[in-house]
Amino acid sequence: MLPDLILLQNIVRRASRDELLPRFADVIRHVKHDGSVVTEADVAMQQRLKSDLAHHWPEYDFLGEEMAGHEHEQLTGTTGNGLWCVDPLDGTSNFATGIPYFAVSLALLVDGKQELALVYDPVRDECFMARRGKGAWLNDIVLVLGAHEPIPPQAIRRCIACVDFKRLAPLLAARLGAQPPYGSQRNFGASSLEWCWLADGRFHLYLHGGQKLWDYAGGSLILAEAGGHACTLEDEAVFSYGLAPRSVVAAATPALFSEWKAWIDRNRAPGKT
Repeated sequence: MLPDLILLQNIVRRASRDELLPRFADVIRHVKHDGSVVTEADVAMQQRLKSDLAHHWPEYDFLGEEMAGHEHEQLTGTTGNGLWCVDPLDGTSNFATGIPYFAVSLALLVDGKQELALVYDPVRDECFMARRGKGAWLNDIVLVLGAHEPIPPQAIRRCIACVDFKRLAPLLAARLGAQPPYGSQRNFGASSLEWCWLADGRFHLYLHGGQKLWDYAGGSLILAEAGGHACTLEDEAVFSYGLAPRSVVAAATPALFSEWKAWIDRNRAPGKT
């Protein structure tokens, strides 16, 4: 029997209240070997979640972003056991500098598949959740893309796009900057929450050159269960039970996805991401 989402939501809310919010914009930062930032809040939140999740569901293993690389490899070496995939603080650079856009992301992976997901924004007290095949929710509201304000086909120029330029090939990034097909562009800096904002219709298009497992494991399930569409730049499913970075092309409706992906394909250098 899978974990109860309400209990999981309460666990993450309490941990965020205790470990993250008191440290917001008031922590010492360190730079990891890959150039990303880590703070004491990342470590404290990861330890707290590992303990709390093990207390309620000892049958599942735990993979956290701040664990050592050899532990990541060991935990993803088999799909036999259920595994919590956790980013204890997605958007650490925002968090450390006082930008209120960060989240906690969890996904439960069983037999190499996403079974449930939770992404929590403690600043707005917004909890995005999903169960595979059962739908997605924002707090108590069901997420169904296009249900309230459908976007007509061929309307890409009216869309807001979330684009991470940093990890794109130079040619594609340059063409997006010089002749964007969309109306306007944002880059928020917390991948898991970006997936969820797309799932809630707060923007319409998404492009990212490379996300880690803990960046997309939760958010991609939430988007899919809300009715959104995504693939990699190479037309593969975004979710992969492994550590190699994955690109993301996503949109809120099938028509927008088709138009967005076609534009990207026409403007990419052959064989490049």
